[in-house]
Amino acid sequence: MSEQPIPPLWAQADWFAQVHSWITAALDRQQIQVNGPMTQPHIRPWSTVLHVPTSAGAYYFKATALRLHHEPALSALLARQYPGDTLPVLASDPDQGWLLMPEGGTRLREIIRMDRDVHHWEVLLPRYAELQIGLAQQLPALLALNMPDRRIAQLPSLYQQLLSDTEALWIDQPDGLTSTQVRQLHQLVPQVSDICAQLAAYQIPDSLHHGDLHDGNIFAGDGQYRLFDWGDSSLSHPFFSLRTVFVSVENSLDLPIGAPEFTRLRDAYLEPWTRFETAERLHKAMQLSEPLSSICSALSWHWIVSSLPEHLKREYAVPVPGLLDEFLVATSEQLT
Repeated sequence: MSEQPIPPLWAQADWFAQVHSWITAALDRQQIQVNGPMTQPHIRPWSTVLHVPTSAGAYYFKATALRLHHEPALSALLARQYPGDTLPVLASDPDQGWLLMPEGGTRLREIIRMDRDVHHWEVLLPRYAELQIGLAQQLPALLALNMPDRRIAQLPSLYQQLLSDTEALWIDQPDGLTSTQVRQLHQLVPQVSDICAQLAAYQIPDSLHHGDLHDGNIFAGDGQYRLFDWGDSSLSHPFFSLRTVFVSVENSLDLPIGAPEFTRLRDAYLEPWTRFETAERLHKAMQLSEPLSSICSALSWHWIVSSLPEHLKREYAVPVPGLLDEFLVATSEQLT
């Protein structure tokens, strides 16, 4: 996607002055001084990032649109409870959607595309699963952060609501769904409910789902892996996170679909969950979750795109019909 012109909020001089003052005050409290001009390397309609050079190294400030205001609060909670797996948070303001964190080092993307070693994910995924297992006991606290609620019991109705927004489907338009595809998606409403009911029968609790767990959102170094960028996160079925992981691995390592590396990663991720179900039943639950993960991702994109001004919706519209098409393909493959 191409960069858009700076949205009005990010462009306002008084906004930047207010942010500059907030950042400076937060750093001052830690006896850290800004020692260079702040730059704006990332601009999207739903978030922007400022690079802040300081006497203690680089910091990054992130501001999110209203629908992503859970990210600062969630990042702060994770930093407290899982400091070895996430970035420390110097300051956050959930009401404003503001977050200030130190620079995290080298991303896993740069490392894995150089050393071609899938073992990084084999180490990381069980730790991520443990994080999800721990947070499954804290759903009320997570809901209090105003996180999107896409738990498995909610998914059938959310799916129907998504299909009712015909503008988001771009029916019979370039990059949109065809009328035939939309009809097929409506016909699958009972099957979505049935799959959700089957998945709910397993002893696997809903939990935090990162929503965008790829190698560009992970810092790596000294044997540690720190996750960041929780803007797409939601409360949902934990296994949905493997969809983006596998896409990331496929892209970075140029692996064919069905390569044995994917089985290794699946098993590494599922191992901590054996305290809830047998390995055989976990494999079946994973199979059930795969098509539903595309729906969850479509809901995440729709949540953001539907809030954009009309002139921006078309620019960011493609993922919603694309992910629903992915769901159709996955469902047809399961039926064959």
